Amino acid sequence: MAARAGITHRWSVLPEAHDPTGPDGLYGTDIWPGTAARMDIYAQAAPALALSAIGDLAEKVPLRGITHLVVASCTGFIAPGIDQIIAARLGLPSSIERILIGFMGCYAAVSALRTARHIMRSEPAARVLVVTVELSTLHLQATGDLEALLAMLQFGDGAAAALITGEPGGIDLGQPFVTTLSDSADLIRWTVTDHGFAMHLSGEVPGRIATALADPVFALEATGGTSPAAVDGWAVHAGGRSILDAVERSLNLPQEALSASRTVLSENGNMSSSTLMFVLARLLDGRRIEQGVALAFGPGLAAEGFRFASAA
Repeated sequence: MAARAGITHRWSVLPEAHDPTGPDGLYGTDIWPGTAARMDIYAQAAPALALSAIGDLAEKVPLRGITHLVVASCTGFIAPGIDQIIAARLGLPSSIERILIGFMGCYAAVSALRTARHIMRSEPAARVLVVTVELSTLHLQATGDLEALLAMLQFGDGAAAALITGEPGGIDLGQPFVTTLSDSADLIRWTVTDHGFAMHLSGEVPGRIATALADPVFALEATGGTSPAAVDGWAVHAGGRSILDAVERSLNLPQEALSASRTVLSENGNMSSSTLMFVLARLLDGRRIEQGVALAFGPGLAAEGFRFASAA
């Protein structure tokens, strides 16, 4: 199953020294942990992983003068929220404006970056720190259902951070777009249970995504009125091999067009909202993008994205 999924590695915040399903692991007993136990781990591990991603970002760009903090996470809930914890540990002023985006699933990175773009357009001097952090491996379920096992197989843990400003450099975030497919609400679901968040990912999802992308109206909106062939940078959420195959086929893209997404899928699996951030980072490492499209999918079934380009 793992080989067919196109995934070589996934990563977890669970202790490396213990097999998660072994005697000392989180899932090593006959009765798997309740939601409270899983959220206890989230409360400790999610801020730590997010701060690690922010630390990596700080090595590339100065993080002085942050005015806004936008955090996306759908794999845990705590109060005070993870946004407050991150702000406090970074020593950000108590007056900083915070936004927490939760339970939007894999397209939450689009929502977070879109929110930062809206802030910048209304406050050109703002400096917005965007963070995504997901701990999907806290939500394994004890089940023999094949579709559920295939869904769980996709997911790993990850965090990413970006700084959005009006200064030169990086990428220009362009026009966002969104569509929600009709009669598709049951295809992707997160259900809060007594034993974590149960993920439902229907086998119909790739086909429905292909149908949506084949709609010429949506395709024109996504590409800004040009053909998919004119796009020289596709940052597509690496939700699974079959999803990437569906995008490639429906848009008639060359095989190498989604290489960044396929590499992230292989090396990290599906990290929910953090996945698109990883794809963008890999895609923009070392080459210019004149016309790019970022695209992600999630509960709804919704497709959300934005156009982008390397900054002048």
